Amino acid sequence: MQTTTEIRPGEETVETPGSFDAGIWFVGRIRTPWKSRRECPRRGDLDGPVCRIEVDEPWRKALAGLSRHTHLQALYWMHEARRDLVTQTPNHTGAANGTFSIRSPNRPNPIASSIVEIVAIHPDGVSVRGLDCLDGTPLVDLKPETCPHDRSRPEAAGD
Repeated sequence: MQTTTEIRPGEETVETPGSFDAGIWFVGRIRTPWKSRRECPRRGDLDGPVCRIEVDEPWRKALAGLSRHTHLQALYWMHEARRDLVTQTPNHTGAANGTFSIRSPNRPNPIASSIVEIVAIHPDGVSVRGLDCLDGTPLVDLKPETCPHDRSRPEAAGD
């Protein structure tokens, strides 16, 4: 579902393709305190509120091994974002920019990524800090946030 928002001065839309090149499965939902885009922080904050990532059955076995890690990369689908804007005028700058040069949720494929800190691991999901999305946002994937070259972080070993 595409949510239509007002076009600001300097913004431009394009006709979107009639079909998609690929498909994805949502593997869960994200629970946050934010019900509207105005409430959402522009970037996640590791000191922000604890949010819950709920993983659907049958994907819950994929949570095995998370206890080795302190942080995750959460990939999610900004389901209320426009997908037809090629230029955008962010409120904080007032200047038109190409969509690929800014971090707006409005993009051709509204996939968002946040690095989150694991607070607790549950049989059906993970409690984390650092998200910036609406309550009920579809979860695309979770990946451990590690750098194979940083051996000072114990969770990087063995990945």
